[in-house]
Amino acid sequence: MSATWTVQNTLDARFPFRIVLEQQGRILFAVRAKAAWPGAGTQVFCLREREPSADEGLSEVECVPVAHFSRLGRKLSVVLDRPQRKRCEFLIVEKPRRDGGSYEQVFFRTEAAVRAHKSSKRAELSTYAAAPLRIVIDSRERYPWSFPDATVLRRNLPIGDYALMHDERPLAIAERKTLDNLLGDLSELKGLHQQLGELSAWPNAALVIEAQYADFGNPERINRWPAAHLLRVLGELPALFPNVQCIFAGNRKLANVWTQRWFAAVQAALRQPRLPQVAEAVARYRPQAVDGGLDARIRIAVLNELPQQFEIAMLRVRFPEVPPPRIKRVIDQLRSEGRLYSEGHGRGTRWCRRAAGEC
Repeated sequence: MSATWTVQNTLDARFPFRIVLEQQGRILFAVRAKAAWPGAGTQVFCLREREPSADEGLSEVECVPVAHFSRLGRKLSVVLDRPQRKRCEFLIVEKPRRDGGSYEQVFFRTEAAVRAHKSSKRAELSTYAAAPLRIVIDSRERYPWSFPDATVLRRNLPIGDYALMHDERPLAIAERKTLDNLLGDLSELKGLHQQLGELSAWPNAALVIEAQYADFGNPERINRWPAAHLLRVLGELPALFPNVQCIFAGNRKLANVWTQRWFAAVQAALRQPRLPQVAEAVARYRPQAVDGGLDARIRIAVLNELPQQFEIAMLRVRFPEVPPPRIKRVIDQLRSEGRLYSEGHGRGTRWCRRAAGEC
């Protein structure tokens, strides 16, 4: 069951709109806002709703399915399941009071507003932090990378060559490979798969390669290996182990730099303030299976579920919550792709699916 984004008119002149994210009767997040959708370069101040008023006169402006709802530090990120005006976020800030307490501010921003906002380059880095790193290098590394300004220890690691430590536990692990290392591992592919399978069990894992991706298609660099085989194997690795980032850094120096920057970002993300109201809203959300949204469901119905000949009215019955122009837009897309053709005109128009091979 997808969540819904509902905008309602209120009787309050200061906050004339109520915006609520709801799923199966549970309110995930609700605010009173000055505008229903901020314009480019602006953000809207909101009051977070504590308890909804049962006798308040509210009238619905729109109700849209939510495609994605997640937390990004102090922000709630929302993606609506519609073609336009679909990305927005709520930034929640706690400000100190003079008496030692704090109060909350909520700002509603759309994608256009975020892009138009002029901020410092450092402020744009959502995981920027200057805290020192604590890094463990596996004792079997003969010529290890260097990590300036970090506390570096040498000891055996259960997996990987470099680990970012937090409370004496690996928080992020990097497996380092030179071009020759990886070519050697490819001769024992099952062993490489086992190694990456173990690596993927960690919350943050990366395979960092001191070579360019193009090197694996260059006969002068790969010697006896067929380039087509190597490129196929490298294409399979992210599919088999999606939790392991595969980074072609280019050379030793850049691989070292990337890993240090990645460790810093992972640590900063861990130390970002986790406001309870943000965490609680996301914890109440039950994400639906990713299926491509309403457009994809309409396409599947047309191509696989409706009769060979059908009328648009059949789709309107099947998708009553979808505006007719959106259904027509999907039909027009399928026609432009050669998947559909029409017979008749006006209300008597019937749409026909082309058989496989006719497109």
